[in-house]
Amino acid sequence: MANLSDIITSKVRIKILELFFSNVKEMYHVRGIVRELKEEINAVRRELEKLEQVGILKKEPRGNRVYYWVRRDHPFYGDLLSIAAKTMGLGSELIKNRNKIGKVNTIMFSGGFVRRQPKKHEDDVDILIVGDIVLPELATLIRTEESKRGKEINYTVMSREEFEFRKKRRDPFLQGILSYGRVMVVGDEEDLVS
Repeated sequence: MANLSDIITSKVRIKILELFFSNVKEMYHVRGIVRELKEEINAVRRELEKLEQVGILKKEPRGNRVYYWVRRDHPFYGDLLSIAAKTMGLGSELIKNRNKIGKVNTIMFSGGFVRRQPKKHEDDVDILIVGDIVLPELATLIRTEESKRGKEINYTVMSREEFEFRKKRRDPFLQGILSYGRVMVVGDEEDLVS
């Protein structure tokens, strides 16, 4: 499976990007990052400065601490968020266990799920999975992620035929899922919405 280390050579930079993009709403101070990553403070500072210089991170001094957070207006924000969703956490596990969970055509995360935003409606779908799925295998992976996040994950599984049928009929449930922002973990977005 492809990984961030395939395109970024600094292991400290990879760890920093993974930390920030695993929870894009969070602000981190330098010593907190050092503790979290278990890396040398000078290496962390050097990489934070580089990421700030290229505009991926923003910093602000507060008292005797310097805080960093992700700039959502950076041109690569969506791309990095998508990469992080595929290479960490549930996205990584679903890709790694793809053969165990069945014949998967599509796995789509909602944008809110990836950004860890609260749901607007309790029944909003976090994950859409299309294919011939082994539900017990999938449920095990989902439960593991639910225990890490401390909240329920709302997912929907459809066969390819059911998905195509609902799409042709402009099913309101499916249209609701497809109308929000999304991150494709497996499959092509154009095939999903065309």
